Amino acid sequence: MSLDFMISALVALLVTLDPVALAPMFLSLTMGMTSSERNQVAFRASLIAFFILAFFGLGGEAFMLILGISLPAFRIAGGLLLFWISFEMVFERRTERKQHTAEIAITQDHIRNVAAFPLAIPLLAGPGTITATILLASRSNGDYAYSAQLLAILAVSVLCCFVVFLAAQKVSRFLGVTGNVVLSRLFGMVLAGMAVQFIIDGVKAVL
Repeated sequence: MSLDFMISALVALLVTLDPVALAPMFLSLTMGMTSSERNQVAFRASLIAFFILAFFGLGGEAFMLILGISLPAFRIAGGLLLFWISFEMVFERRTERKQHTAEIAITQDHIRNVAAFPLAIPLLAGPGTITATILLASRSNGDYAYSAQLLAILAVSVLCCFVVFLAAQKVSRFLGVTGNVVLSRLFGMVLAGMAVQFIIDGVKAVL
């Protein structure tokens, strides 16, 4: 893998991940958490996303072929799941759904769940990023050095997202409680739009 191709691959992954656009989503999904809890969510989400992308980079195409899952189907499924999360964000159903659970249990459950879904997948390791990873991996032709370099590029890409998530906490403190509530509703709507676009892209690919 040449230096020019490594740079272009890194740029392609960063554009697909779009860390800056994910920062407001991170703030909305972690609203009400302490700085330490947000750090945990950011770290867990980034780590999970890296391992998911690494898996698809090393053998994801073959895995999906074995299961008979197409990328359009993956896009539609991801869109439907994201739409449900956006619905909960806009109408504050998450708090209502968990109001009968102990506070500590809610906190720990929320940290684990938000980190895995929807942050790690499908916002970080989403259909677009997975597709880009599979396409980049398809050029390896069994070259282990290429695969190792691709893993390094994936690590750098996810690390950029992690750094952006950490910086987003300063924005949250600046906004305050009211600002964060408004932001949660606003980006719940944005997330709904992203979800519908995932579904549209999947349907277009099928047709």
